[in-house]
Amino acid sequence: MRAVTPLARAVDALVARYQRHLSPRKGYACAHRVAHGGPSCSGAVRDIVQRRGVLRGAAPTALQFLACYRAASLLMASDVRGVCCCGPIPIPFRF
Repeated sequence: MRAVTPLARAVDALVARYQRHLSPRKGYACAHRVAHGGPSCSGAVRDIVQRRGVLRGAAPTALQFLACYRAASLLMASDVRGVCCCGPIPIPFRF
């Protein structure tokens, strides 16, 4: 476990705030969680930042969002609907 920097604490606090206040209001889980189970993208990002730090965690975080985007693409044929969390602007999708 690495020492937690102030930047990592700040990012973790922002993601925790998102999880607590915004995510429940959206009423959906990210596409990656729907398709594969496990943690949502926000949960995965918190874990990445806690384990690797912000800078070393940037690439794994980007890969997590790419995996979420790909999961949304795979689920397009089903009847599930939601919003992909891949980026600053929510992208509607139809599963």
